[in-house]
Amino acid sequence: MAGAEQGLRQRPVGSNGNTNNLQVGRVVVPTAEGQKKDRELDKHVEYEFGGPWGVLAIMTGFPILMYYLWICLIFYDGALVHPTSVDDIQPFLWRMWEHIRVDASPNAYAWKVYTGLILYQLFLALVIPGYMQEGLPVPSLNYRTLMYKCNAISCIYVTMITAAVLHYTEVFRLTEIIDNFGHLMTVSMIYGVGVSFFMYFLTVATGNQIRMSGNFIYDVFMGACLNPRIGPVDLKMWLEVRIPWVIVFFMSVSGACKQYETYGYVTPNMAFMCLATWLYLNACGKGEECIPQTWDMFHEKWGFLVIFWNFAGVPFSYIYSVVYMASHDPSKYRFSTVTYVVLYSTLLTAYFIWDTSMSQKSRFKMQSQGIMTYRKTFPQLPWGTLKNPTFIQTAHGNRLLTDGWWRYSRKPNYVADWVMSLTWGLCQGTCSAIPYFYSVFFIAVLIHRCGRDFERCAIKYGKDWEKYCSIVKYKFIPGIY
Repeated sequence: MAGAEQGLRQRPVGSNGNTNNLQVGRVVVPTAEGQKKDRELDKHVEYEFGGPWGVLAIMTGFPILMYYLWICLIFYDGALVHPTSVDDIQPFLWRMWEHIRVDASPNAYAWKVYTGLILYQLFLALVIPGYMQEGLPVPSLNYRTLMYKCNAISCIYVTMITAAVLHYTEVFRLTEIIDNFGHLMTVSMIYGVGVSFFMYFLTVATGNQIRMSGNFIYDVFMGACLNPRIGPVDLKMWLEVRIPWVIVFFMSVSGACKQYETYGYVTPNMAFMCLATWLYLNACGKGEECIPQTWDMFHEKWGFLVIFWNFAGVPFSYIYSVVYMASHDPSKYRFSTVTYVVLYSTLLTAYFIWDTSMSQKSRFKMQSQGIMTYRKTFPQLPWGTLKNPTFIQTAHGNRLLTDGWWRYSRKPNYVADWVMSLTWGLCQGTCSAIPYFYSVFFIAVLIHRCGRDFERCAIKYGKDWEKYCSIVKYKFIPGIY
């Protein structure tokens, strides 16, 4: 047990139903047993990620790794370079620093573009009308549910139209995004670090911290606040979709534009990445009402772990294949027609499973709360909503889904999500190992997250969880693991 424990701290609720300027829906109180388990889960009991020293290593090491992989892709033909001898260590480090100093400096242009994106996305989130979705009951708010404004799908396509106009009027050429990758990456890191520390100090100063360990650096990493908001906009949900996946998509489009300007055509490989990133971005928008039902919204705090990853980690480490293909001749990664068919088919199959499994789980939770509303956003895939699904009624008061994709695996969405990440590296073949970083890193994250999730569920549901595991035997891949 580490640090000073802070348990389930109840935040004051005003008579008008407004909790610290949060838009609240109604009170949904679980059973007495459920409340007891929630109090246990809303305490800091033990350190994760190796404790304070582990998170400090992540906070310093990951930005360095991002710079290193980018340098290898751009300046060393995608090879993982290293000092050639002991005597070369210092010159090697100076060479690395020179690449960063010259080609990844936080220049005025990068500040203007990245800050402009943040402000524009926040502006759209505030002014564009959206569907109001009720979330899960929050224990620290006396089991009140929060309302979430879901307008991402409209904001995304307004952003696409805006970008197209700026590109064709030559106010802002989309090719400039990939050309300024290093500069933009540095600015994104500054935002990630800056917002993380700012939110920590702001939350502590206003007395809204929750589930704290008592160790400064660890609490900055894990976060202090649970429900950060500006007006009707939930910042945690906003940042999860509007910044990282918008950048990932436009980075792919930028790579395609770069190829077209250079070669007069766009390769099937780059078109694949445009399709893959659009599918992901569009899914986050069309199914945004499902996000409030997830662990990220309900339990995960808003700290460096989430903030830095969404500002910098996702958009600048998931699309190394785009960076490689935009800077190398297409002859290096040209495939046969059969290979392209297999690649595209794998992506679309994995996407179907991922999309529908996420939809099944989230809509099941909404059905259980009696707040299910069917939104006709495109595309609505078959089998996304289960009719009369089987489930386990727990003593806590919640229900565990045992139907649809969830009868075969406890995390079918993770399996499909990882397969999609693998295809993002496969689209450039064996030209470089670096584009496979996403899938390698992602599987490590998923395994760790599953461990956290399953441990929490075992505490929360007790014997009901054991019963669930006896019915849904496999954690990931049915029949294998």
